Amino acid sequence: MLQKISLALLGITAVVMSANPASAVTLQVNSGPFSSYADAKTVTFDDGTANDPNGFVTYSNITSNIVQGSVSGQYASPYGDNTKFLTISPSGSNVAGDSGFVNIAFKKAVNYFGFYAGSLDDYNYVDIYKGNQLLKTFNGTNVPNATADGNQTSLQSNLFVNLVADTGETFDRVVMRSNGIAFETDNHAYRLAESVPEPSAMLGVLAIGACGMTSLFKRSQHKATVKG
Repeated sequence: MLQKISLALLGITAVVMSANPASAVTLQVNSGPFSSYADAKTVTFDDGTANDPNGFVTYSNITSNIVQGSVSGQYASPYGDNTKFLTISPSGSNVAGDSGFVNIAFKKAVNYFGFYAGSLDDYNYVDIYKGNQLLKTFNGTNVPNATADGNQTSLQSNLFVNLVADTGETFDRVVMRSNGIAFETDNHAYRLAESVPEPSAMLGVLAIGACGMTSLFKRSQHKATVKG
């Protein structure tokens, strides 16, 4: 009996360990210029900088990337957006935002990141990292229900893109880059991940439970022997 219970507990341990997430992030969309996630924190760029007022995000490789309005051949404001936003163009293209890419690093793990994409194109890319591990790369053509044709007024190419980590998964860095002119985004939103027990901590809990069960059955067996 004890052997069976011990094996069962080991089985539970194996399930917990194998449940360690397999690095997956799902893409979702919503209309409008802001995230549909009420618990998300937002970086708006409205002050002309890429500073996070909440203090959890650091933007790097920023040069002339914060702009407003539209300039033919350089960038176009996301549809209905009259505020400042982020634009990214290829390095050496000699237009605003020609840093080539922007690195977005989170001080704490997150399980959600979103942004309002303007005139989405197939050459607009997003890379999602956990440490040095690349979890997912996608471009405009991978966004659900989107038409990545650079249309400046269509709701299919101006929409809010949500990157949602699968249950138990987190990430801590996002790289936005573009192979063409340009990749315009605004109202970057993110959600800090809730604390979850580490696998080692779960093993400790299971080990304590196993010891408790073993002790309980030993006492039960002792009582049965005395009764006999």
